[in-house]
Amino acid sequence: MIISLIIVGIIVTITILFMQQDIFGQIPNGTSAEILKKSSHYKDGQFQNLSPTPALTEGHTYWEVMTDFFLKDRPRRIPADTLPSMKTDLIHLNLDENVLVWFGHSSYFMQIDGKRILVDPVFSGNASPLPGSVKSFTGTDRYAVTDLPEIDYLFISHDHYDHFDYKTLIALENKIKKVVCGLGVGSHLESWGYDAAKIIEKDWYETQELTDGFTVSVTPTRHFSGRGFVRNKTLWASYVLQTPTLKVYIGGDSGYDTHFQEIGNKFGPFDLVILENGQYDEAWHYIHMMPSEVLKAAQDLKAKRIFPVHSSKFALANHSWDEPLIQITELNKAYNLPLVTPIIGEVVNLKNPNQVFKPWWVGLN
Repeated sequence: MIISLIIVGIIVTITILFMQQDIFGQIPNGTSAEILKKSSHYKDGQFQNLSPTPALTEGHTYWEVMTDFFLKDRPRRIPADTLPSMKTDLIHLNLDENVLVWFGHSSYFMQIDGKRILVDPVFSGNASPLPGSVKSFTGTDRYAVTDLPEIDYLFISHDHYDHFDYKTLIALENKIKKVVCGLGVGSHLESWGYDAAKIIEKDWYETQELTDGFTVSVTPTRHFSGRGFVRNKTLWASYVLQTPTLKVYIGGDSGYDTHFQEIGNKFGPFDLVILENGQYDEAWHYIHMMPSEVLKAAQDLKAKRIFPVHSSKFALANHSWDEPLIQITELNKAYNLPLVTPIIGEVVNLKNPNQVFKPWWVGLN
């Protein structure tokens, strides 16, 4: 008994010390915490989804999910081949060009109407606080912070590690003019040295006028947040970005729900919607969409064009690495939406809805 207690004590002590690292950030406290409590979406000490959202679908257990992930043989979760990519010179792009460049998973760069925008950058090669535990696929780490120009607006969807990367954000700080995020996320950034004056924190359905004809509205997703043992102290979000010539929906992680139709009715149609399509499972479909739901959401949003992300860089679910792209391409035959499926680093022309992308994943193992 004494030996068992000593072992438990050592484990608890190591865990507490490990959790003191800067990578875990800082949840809102003091005045910041009081501001959150004024939100109509903050109840019982945490942010809430618009609809009841269990972490797991009925009939599934955490034990089942963990044993499936760690013990079952899933040979194609991680590609055996090096994934293709290309290098675009982002620093010297002509500011007149309206383009998007994807970095894999949910990270991408956009240049629209003379403004440079960065979304959920993760360049460290790891999507976990445990070094080497969720490594990026071979070939996907083509870009680094040094490849980026000065960024006018950095958008953060939520504070999970595969969207909100400590090492990347520390390296980026002097290149960022403004950050747009949900309530509470700024506390992490301030603890990492970001000036509060450059952080725009908003609640769902709040709108912020930016500059030069740019407007952003913060909109809901159906998900959760947290970097440690405490969940939902910061707000997860999507964004409606209106520029002088384009309207873009920047979707964060989300399960399917009525909010897509609400956003489509209020703000649509959209020239481009960017939605997560990957790292899904029936066991947690309330918080991550299946491919069929992605297309339904795009339809709800009144999308003219859809860019499916959240795949091709990290294995966070049990499906084959290429399944999300295979599934959405096949299912889209019934919707016939212009589908944006670039390789990492390929230039997407935001003003050309007829741009064709080759199925680059075909033939790769």
